[in-house]
Amino acid sequence: MSFEVKVALLLLLAFGNEVRVNGDGGGGRQCEINPALKSRPHTVSILEFGAVGDGKTLNTIAFQNAIFYLKSFADKGGAQLYVPPGTWLTQSINLTSHLTLFLEKGAVILGSQDPFHWEVVDPLPSYGRGVEVPGGRYQSLINGYMLNDVVITGNNGSIDGMGLAWWELYSSHSLNYSRPHLIELVASDHVVVSNLTFLNTPAYSIHPVYCSNVHIHNVSISAPPGSPYTVGIVPDSSDHVCIEDCVIETGYDAIALKSGWDEYGIAYGRPTENVHIRRVHLQASSGSTIAFGSDMSGGISNILVENVHLYNSRSGIEFRTMRGRGGYMKEIIISDIEMENIYTAMGATGYCGSHPDEKFDPNALPLLDHIILQDMIGSNITIAGSFAGLQESPFTNICLSNITLSINSVSSIPWECSNVSGFSESVLPKPCPDLETPNSDCLSLQSIKGKTSVL
Repeated sequence: MSFEVKVALLLLLAFGNEVRVNGDGGGGRQCEINPALKSRPHTVSILEFGAVGDGKTLNTIAFQNAIFYLKSFADKGGAQLYVPPGTWLTQSINLTSHLTLFLEKGAVILGSQDPFHWEVVDPLPSYGRGVEVPGGRYQSLINGYMLNDVVITGNNGSIDGMGLAWWELYSSHSLNYSRPHLIELVASDHVVVSNLTFLNTPAYSIHPVYCSNVHIHNVSISAPPGSPYTVGIVPDSSDHVCIEDCVIETGYDAIALKSGWDEYGIAYGRPTENVHIRRVHLQASSGSTIAFGSDMSGGISNILVENVHLYNSRSGIEFRTMRGRGGYMKEIIISDIEMENIYTAMGATGYCGSHPDEKFDPNALPLLDHIILQDMIGSNITIAGSFAGLQESPFTNICLSNITLSINSVSSIPWECSNVSGFSESVLPKPCPDLETPNSDCLSLQSIKGKTSVL
């Protein structure tokens, strides 16, 4: 029996075992199982509750009254709140279950720039304090807590956070509490965000935290290059998440996967897992287009990223962690990637982030293991890869294949490696020796995830 036939049989056997265990061969293909949206039997317009779309009138009470009224339809198939063309200034909005918030083309929900219009809420339990300022945090513009069946969609309407005032407060160290986000849904199930434009977020644009069954698709997210630490989509201690067909351009990270901060994330113990990202175009001015961590103390696993275009960014794909984080990042496949004008194409560091307080355990070491990066091309790249693991917890099973990166003239050392091990095949420029050790675990992970290329 030839070597090629033996390999094919091993792949088929492992793939068949995965089908029997999980009931499908997707191994993380969450985007392929999202159901179609159902129409709501009841619809009301925000105009019926006295809202004025002139960009000056504060419409918070109108939104609150409309949503309170629509709660009565929860057991009747749910209801839709229709927002017509106009500019609708508001403070924070709290959604309800079995609700569709629909923004018509030309409709803009505008966040107030006055911090006194934003309620202060408790820190998330997996973070222990506000991420930017100790203590509480400003409530986000659109919120949901312990909801089921929530849809935020439209005909390409917009949600604008008017972030400039918040960016100035952050940059001048004048924040009283951590900045709000545009959308934050907490401990909610069956969430859809689609067909909208998100502009000028104070911090994150879309933040599902402790959520399950989240589908984010066909959204456009934009924040200026100079906006400090603005992030697009942040799946945080959430599972069964699909992100597809999106265009994201932000000041810091485009998509960032997280799961809690040091001892608080370890104690909360909820990972981010079963995430599928595909067909997205990402630009991150000062951060990474796709980031894992650095807040990952609850763990991140079973992630599939494919068919992605990354451009004009400091970093392409980056794994971030540090001593005291604990947790893990493992069983991650990143495939079919096109990069243009990226300083560092891919990397991982064990020296990124800060601690919430002095109560963290310095012996809580993170694990980075079983990461596949394959089928990539890149042009105008300065550093192909930078991998710096911890001496006490090296990064292991970094598997690279079929990668061709065109390095620009600025580059002096295309690869940087320390405390890392893995295997590579058909990679240009040639990786550092640490990533050229034959490793059968790369083959086993490929087969489990239903991929067919062989390392």
